Amino acid sequence: MSESTTGTQDLHVPEDLTWSAVTARVRGLVGEAFADDGPANLIDGEWRAVGTPSEQTSPNDGSSLGTMLKVDAATAADAVQRAHRTHRSWAGTELDERRRRVSAALDAIEGARDDLALLLAWEIGKPWKMACSDVDRAISGVRWYVDEIEGMLSRDVEGAPAKRVPLEGPVSNIASWNYPMSVQVHAELVQLLAGNGVVAKTPTQGGWMTLTVAHALMVREGLPATLLSGDGSELSDALIRSPEIGALAFVGGRSNGGKVAAQLADTGKRHMLEQEGLNAWGIWDFSDWDTFAEILKKGFEYGKQRCTSYPRFVVQRQLVDQFLAVYLPVLAGVRFGHPVAVDAGGSSTDDLPALDFGPLISASKAQELDESVAEALRHGAVPLYRGTLDTGRFLPGQDTSAYHAPVAMLAPPGASRLMHEEPFGPVDSVVVVDTEAELLAQMNASNGALVASIACDDQQKAERLAEQVQAFKVGINKLRSRGDKDEAFGGRGESWKGAFVGGEYLVQAVTEGPPGENLYGNFPGYHRYPAT
Repeated sequence: MSESTTGTQDLHVPEDLTWSAVTARVRGLVGEAFADDGPANLIDGEWRAVGTPSEQTSPNDGSSLGTMLKVDAATAADAVQRAHRTHRSWAGTELDERRRRVSAALDAIEGARDDLALLLAWEIGKPWKMACSDVDRAISGVRWYVDEIEGMLSRDVEGAPAKRVPLEGPVSNIASWNYPMSVQVHAELVQLLAGNGVVAKTPTQGGWMTLTVAHALMVREGLPATLLSGDGSELSDALIRSPEIGALAFVGGRSNGGKVAAQLADTGKRHMLEQEGLNAWGIWDFSDWDTFAEILKKGFEYGKQRCTSYPRFVVQRQLVDQFLAVYLPVLAGVRFGHPVAVDAGGSSTDDLPALDFGPLISASKAQELDESVAEALRHGAVPLYRGTLDTGRFLPGQDTSAYHAPVAMLAPPGASRLMHEEPFGPVDSVVVVDTEAELLAQMNASNGALVASIACDDQQKAERLAEQVQAFKVGINKLRSRGDKDEAFGGRGESWKGAFVGGEYLVQAVTEGPPGENLYGNFPGYHRYPAT
């Protein structure tokens, strides 16, 4: 990957959209949350300038975003103990009061929506419309829970009347950087609504400023939230194994998820561990290519840096030519570049381009993808498409080391990572098969996934195949996603461990019901799946 580019000479970042302008506005809004060089840590309802400074940069262009204060293990342990004491008080707060405070926090977040979205654009490289969607989904999703929470707390998992109560300790939240608002803040606000205090760690790769502003607005309304920055290896004992923690919500990769699961093994602690899987499209006896082209384009949103992206296509041999005739032009038409750069004369968010994606989260991630592609080629994969950064929209002379153009590989061999692992970037693999058994084997190559889809003209055949795909949600001629509001979410195999979330399952995961209840989830020795 090139480290710099000549760029497009008429592109620029409008003054009101620069990092300095956005952070000046949010400092004016929630000044109490900031130390001299950047956000503080939120402990026991107070913002404290404690921790070791760590410089943060934007994946957009390598520019400085300021300083993160990383706390040590002792500070985190003390913060968890304090959060536990606050949790006990909050658990006794009447539901109507909890709803009032959560609603007030949502109103405040909605008032700061545009600046929160711009923070996301700078911190994690989200194009404007996707950044706005991240904030909007958090707001609308939690408002739905505000309306529905009373019924969810008065029936158990079987639908029989039973009063659900908060957990014995606060919920610890360790989430990935890619959806700070619609995943992490959304989950925390629902946990708070259900009567739990919350403890959260900011991702080390991005989103810490966005989360700081959101949590400052939350704590102003009297919500018992703790927000800490630091390295996972340093804080894991406090945030995972502390006896004061009532449950753990984790979003991340299989490697880190496996380590978390091992730490929880002897604790019996409630957990929801979302890990990645190689989500796949299976294409068999299919002909509606015009519709499929639209689906393919949508699949490149945010550079496939989503747990529900589809980087694997398993294609019936007799359909390969038709598939490629639709697929390759989509790759060539994908738009990527600096998310906050506008054309000459542009001056506001209205002028931001409709990009499919911006940078990857870091230059090291872009390099990792390059190495995966090179590895697959060495072992015999065939390059179908390799885009270049020359087609991107960049500022003159900017650092482009975190960007990666779309790539597609045919038949990555079993010895390569791309055959079995989710790339978490715009790198696809295409596998050709001759039988339905091969189709299913290749779709199930990663021992479990969160989502998958079957493209097939025959509805009954598609449903039969879907039943044998090891994914939590399987679409027929459509994409599946994490979902919102009343839609359940989980995983199969190694893509998920613990209780499922979404709809009433999220509330059940962070509350106690009648003695002996069984939660829906992916538990060792016990698998129970709701209708999806």
